[in-house]
This record gives sequence, C-alpha cells and structure tokens, in this order.
Amino acid sequence: MSRIGKYPVTVPNGVTVELNGNLVTAKGKLGELSVTLTSDVKVEQADGAVTVTPLATHKRARQMWGTARSLIDGLVMGVSEGFTRKLEITGVGYRAQVQGRDVVLQLGFSHEVRYPIPEGIKIEAPDQNNLLISGASKQRVGQVAAEIRAYRPPEPYKGKGVRYANEFILRKEGKKK
Repeated sequence: MSRIGKYPVTVPNGVTVELNGNLVTAKGKLGELSVTLTSDVKVEQADGAVTVTPLATHKRARQMWGTARSLIDGLVMGVSEGFTRKLEITGVGYRAQVQGRDVVLQLGFSHEVRYPIPEGIKIEAPDQNNLLISGASKQRVGQVAAEIRAYRPPEPYKGKGVRYANEFILRKEGKKK
C-alpha cells in the first residue's frame, strides 16, 4: 500500500485543476502546467482536493499510485508557490552575473561561460557568489541547476566549484610531505 498515494492533494485558492482522461492540468498565478499519467491510476477531484487510486492490485499500479500523486502535488505547488534552488559559487575569481537573458559564469577557465536562461525559468544573482533559480516546474528548475553545476562541480580538496546551497562536500586531505 502506498504511503504517499493515499493522501489527497489539497488545491489552494487561486489554483484550478482540470482532469481530462489521463491529462491533469493545473492553472495558477505562476502559469499553467500539465502532466499525462498512466492508465494504471484513476484521478478524481472533489471538495477542493484531488485523490489518486490504483485501478488494479498488481505491482505497477501500486508503483504509479504514489508517483501520480507526487506529480500532481508538484503541479499544484509549482503554479501556486513555485520552486527555488540556490547555487553557491566558491573559489578565487569565481563569480556569476546575469546579463540580459544569459548567465555569465567565470569559473577559472580561460574564457567565460554563457548559459542562456530557458523560458519559464527566472535566475537572479543577489551577489557574485550566489544564484537563485526559480520557476513553476520542479523538473526544469532542477535541470537548470544541474546544468549550471556541471560546468564546474565542487572538487574535494579545496571545495572550489559550483554547489547546491544544502550540499555537503566531503573534503579530502591533501598531499603530505
């Protein structure tokens, strides 16, 4: 039995959820998102909440039960509040700034790295060593953060590079004399 799937997704004020077969669409102040679910689950909406139930008792239906509930919860949270990831840039001379629709990163290479900001994503640089990536889609916010981090992942000896704000870097001891 799914521990996540059995809880209903509450729909806050200002958000509308439309069900059209396997297509679930959520509209809110931050935009419109939709997801197509598998035919192993049934989605119902009543009393300001969306419930998901499996259509069978086989393993795949039980797996998709919790997954479908989490996807719908992500849609509702995204269009009402949005998602944010914070990146920290550590290193001498490492910095970032937003110029128009590009993020310009200086990460110790001989050249600067330009990352074009995709549609639906907002990137802010409150200072030179921090980036705030926000948007309605949890998947796209995480993907953009992962792509920027991949330019210079943190290294274990000095900790230089781009890392998530809540990421812990296991440090190694340097070479001994």
